Amino acid sequence: MKVIFFDTETSGLDCRSCKIIELAMFTVVDGEVVEKYDEFVNIGEPLSPKITDITGITNSMLREDGIDEETVAWDLKRRLTPGTVMVAHNCQFDLQFVYNLLYRQFQDEAYEMIQNVKWLDTMTVLKDRKDYPHKLIDAARFYEIDDVNYHRAIDDTKALYYVAMAMKKERDDLSEYINVFGYNPKYGVGGVRFPFIKYKSQPYHNRGKLPQDKILPRI
Repeated sequence: MKVIFFDTETSGLDCRSCKIIELAMFTVVDGEVVEKYDEFVNIGEPLSPKITDITGITNSMLREDGIDEETVAWDLKRRLTPGTVMVAHNCQFDLQFVYNLLYRQFQDEAYEMIQNVKWLDTMTVLKDRKDYPHKLIDAARFYEIDDVNYHRAIDDTKALYYVAMAMKKERDDLSEYINVFGYNPKYGVGGVRFPFIKYKSQPYHNRGKLPQDKILPRI
């Protein structure tokens, strides 16, 4: 089985007007890490100072080290073989940007490509098991994974891999979360609803921060 732990950094939050500026993929086949992919994407547009502050990615980094969007789309297409499991934290966000990237290059094929793979959102799993907060950095702390350079996509994918392994060890039910994305009913599903995804209401819970050794998975 092929599993790709992936993360994107983007030029903004709206997948219709913003683009991926960094794509990282950490590929595992039958339990063995076989590839680490990390590319900046030169989108030909200036980044806002706010995005640079958040991601640490500058305009000069994209100009000097970035590759064109078409090349990244082809790289992604070659890896999205049917049945591949794509894993992200807050996968709804990343999936929207991946789809729009593919659509700009492969309009007639893009939807089929994303429909033929499987999607796993570790944030949805985390919300079923742990109290607030639920960012990737919080998941890493819950599972006692060493801090990494968050907001750089390749480092996020490494943390994501270790988080998923810890989740599987804690309770082996990740297969039940394939193509299931949680959302806060107060705000609804953000952005595009994909027909092949089941959207699961996950109301906000915060029962008070428990000591690390007292945080247990919910049944």
